[in-house]
Order: sequence, then structure tokens, then C-alpha cells
Amino acid sequence: MDGIHRTRPGADAIAPCRGEPAVHLGDGIWMSPGLSNSYLLATDAGPVLCNTGMGFEAPLHQRAYAGIADDPVAAIVLTQGHYDHVGGVDVLRDEGTDVIAQANFAVWRDDNERLEAFRSRNAAFAWIDAILAAVAYAESLGVGAVAQARPEPTTTFEDRLELTIGGRRLELLAVPGGETTDALVVWLPECRTVLTGNLTGPLFGHVPNLVTMRGDRYRDALAYVASLERVRDLGAERLITGHFDPIVGADRIATELDAMCEAMVWVHDRTVDGMNAGTDVHTLMRDVVVPGHLDVGEGYGKTSWNVRAIWETYAGWFHHRSTTELYAVAPSAVSADIVAAAGADALVAAARAHLDAGRPVEALHLTDVVLAAAPEDRGARAVAAEACAVLLDGADNFWEAAWLRRAITRLDDTA
Repeated sequence: MDGIHRTRPGADAIAPCRGEPAVHLGDGIWMSPGLSNSYLLATDAGPVLCNTGMGFEAPLHQRAYAGIADDPVAAIVLTQGHYDHVGGVDVLRDEGTDVIAQANFAVWRDDNERLEAFRSRNAAFAWIDAILAAVAYAESLGVGAVAQARPEPTTTFEDRLELTIGGRRLELLAVPGGETTDALVVWLPECRTVLTGNLTGPLFGHVPNLVTMRGDRYRDALAYVASLERVRDLGAERLITGHFDPIVGADRIATELDAMCEAMVWVHDRTVDGMNAGTDVHTLMRDVVVPGHLDVGEGYGKTSWNVRAIWETYAGWFHHRSTTELYAVAPSAVSADIVAAAGADALVAAARAHLDAGRPVEALHLTDVVLAAAPEDRGARAVAAEACAVLLDGADNFWEAAWLRRAITRLDDTA
């Protein structure tokens, strides 16, 4: 069976909430798409919301839910502490709304606040255009600026919380191997449906992103596997993720989750084997691949990145490659000396030879040396831009492609 990732949208299709009427998925569940989808679960005691989107999206989610349930919101369940899940809490909650999160929520909220400038700056290259367009769209509808919520949950739990709200049964299960250690899933046993948020990342059927380019704590590979197994063992007939349409069919869900688990275990074990054998991390990043019979995508995370994340989760920053790793002197500190000794033209020519031979990353290593010493060197900028274009042509990963497009723009703008 072909992996489900082949038929589902990629991360480029993720778009902010438009305020259009929520889609009824059946069983009293409504979906309002956004940067992370928000869901409304109808109950006799008022709606339960699962996630609230970014702050600026919240009035549009509110508009999407208009007329579905007129009672005050009974509860808001947060599947994780990232801003695209919690940012709209202040707009969507009512007086008396129970805000429910896993017990590690405060750790992630504090991380977000402590590193807000760092993470926002490092994520901007991938998301800023979509966010600015979304804010402009909201303003065109008369929606003013809305700050990101920084909610304080009224209810937390460690491993499992069983609730009955207005006749609807919910079981909340901790799954700390997802994008955050405060991740949870919502199990609705009566309709055999599980809402997983971004447990598997924004793209279902893909390898996880064990550490993001924007900068997060490392995510543990084996905790991820255990969390997927916990969801698989529910025997869900419908799996609703943080993005795009639900996955339907118990067999299909189990098959996909099994493949994702097996792929992660394989990569983990081969990485550990290589570490014990003395293989360096770059060799492992090249050589460790998901077995061919497991059809999983790499649209948001990449196996090569996960190899490095597993290595550094276990072993930290020191790779035993060079004495210079121990000291606060960057390799670029001697770039000017290398350029002076070899000549910029010779280094650019060597970079061009690598590029012409199909080695764009080696070319970038050399142009990085030249540009560290002479940022405006036109030859180095041209070769670097071409190398990035070659890499972009083969990039199926959202983050990788976004970074390469940004690099090309910067190189072209100042060439």
C-alpha cells in the first residue's frame, strides 16, 4: 500500500483561518481550518473546543463556528503548548470555560516566552509571508489586532483524564513524544475517533521532525514511537490531525502508524549502532535511510536531520572531530586567512568545479569561506546561489525549501 502522504497536501498548503463556515465531520464534530485547525465538539452543556489557532485567527474561528452552538464554551482542550494551538484562547473562552492541558504545559509556555524573540526570528523565513497575508486578510474583514494568548490552564493531568461533558465522553491521553512533552490526544470512544493535534507533526504519514530549524528542545525518538503506539492501540476508526482532512478506516490508520513507528525505530537503532561502531555523524546522516518497504514521507522532517538529532540527544554537542570544537572560535575566524593564502578566485573556481560535478554542498562550503571574508564577492555569490538552486530543485521538505529560497533571494539581492 502506498503511504498516505502521497495523497495528502504538503506543508505549503497550510493556510490561516479564513472565517468560512466550519465543516461538519459527523458525530457532532466541526472543523475550522487554520495554521493549526480548531475543532468544535458539540455537547449538551455547551461546545468543547480543541485548539484555538493563532491569536489573530481566533475571531475568524469564532466566525466559523457561529450558529453551531449558542451556549458558552464549556471547555477548551489544548493538544500542545505551541502558539498556533493556544494563541486564540483569550478570544474563544467564556466566563467559566475550563482550559485543559497536560501537566507539562507550563514548561512549554515558559520556553515560548523565554525564547520568543529567538524562535520568532528563526521561524520567520518560513512563515512570515503567510502570517502577514493572514493579518491583512483579517483586517480587511474588520478584525483588529489580537495578541497571542498566554493561557493558564484551569485543569491539568499527568497521564489520563476521563471527562463527561454534556453527555459526551472524552478521554485525554498524554503523548509526550510528539512536538512537545505536553502533547495530548483526545479520544472519543463512542464514535471511535481520536484527535491527535500535531502529535505526528503537521503532516501525517511522514517522518517526525525531532528538532526544528527554528530551534526547539530535542524530541526523543523512542518517546515518539511509544506515543504513536498508544494512539494505534486505541483502534480508532477515524484519526483527526491538526491539518487537513481526517484519516478514515481502522486498518489504514493502524498500517500508517505501524510504518511510522517501524521507520523511526530503524533510524534510531542504526544511528545507535553507528555511534557504537565509531562512525561519524555526517557519514550516518548520509547512510542511514528508511527501509524501502516503508513508504513514509519527509515533507516536514528529514531522516538525515533525525539521525543528527538522535546522536546529539544521546551524546551532546561534542563530536570528537576536532580540538577546535572545545573553544569559542568559529571556523569563519580564519576565513580571511584562507582567502588570502589561496586567493578568492581560486576558491570560487574550486567551488564551481564541485558544483559542475554535482556536489553543491561542497561548493557551498567553499563559497562560505570566501563570503565570510568578502561578503560582496560576486563570483562566490553567483556560485552559492546556483548551488542553492540545485539543492532547491531536489528539495521536497518544507523547511529545507523555504531556507533555500531565502538564501537564493539574499544572494541575488546583493549580488
